Amino acid sequence: MLWTIAIIIALIIILALGVYAGRLLFMLKQQNARQAAARAGRTAKIKESVILIAKAMEQQQCELSEGAIRICNLLNALPLASPPDFRQKFPHIHALFIAVSGFAVLEERKKLSKQEKRKQDTAREQIESEHESKVLDELPAIKSYCEAL
Repeated sequence: MLWTIAIIIALIIILALGVYAGRLLFMLKQQNARQAAARAGRTAKIKESVILIAKAMEQQQCELSEGAIRICNLLNALPLASPPDFRQKFPHIHALFIAVSGFAVLEERKKLSKQEKRKQDTAREQIESEHESKVLDELPAIKSYCEAL
């Protein structure tokens, strides 16, 4: 009689643990689905932004240096499992990004004197003119890469 009660209690405990494990697996599956959806949404948003910036650069509605900074940062923020080396994939826009990344922006720029601002603007424009044709030639490849994601 005692053994029967012990076996029944053990079966109840095993059944409860099985239900709990099943519940945890279901919650994990839901969490993974939410994360995948969030990752897909983020990828779509970044992809759309990169394409929009590239089009603006092609139509000269956006300065090349600003576009290069934005595109490089967005490409690096893509939540991909195995992202390619964007430095090698798009070397010209990355070279422009590296060349202009040292200039003062936002609050730092506000602190500069007018003469220093003009000096930086002239240097930035010189760098942009050196990279312009190569960057513009690379923009269709960037757009097609993002559209293929």
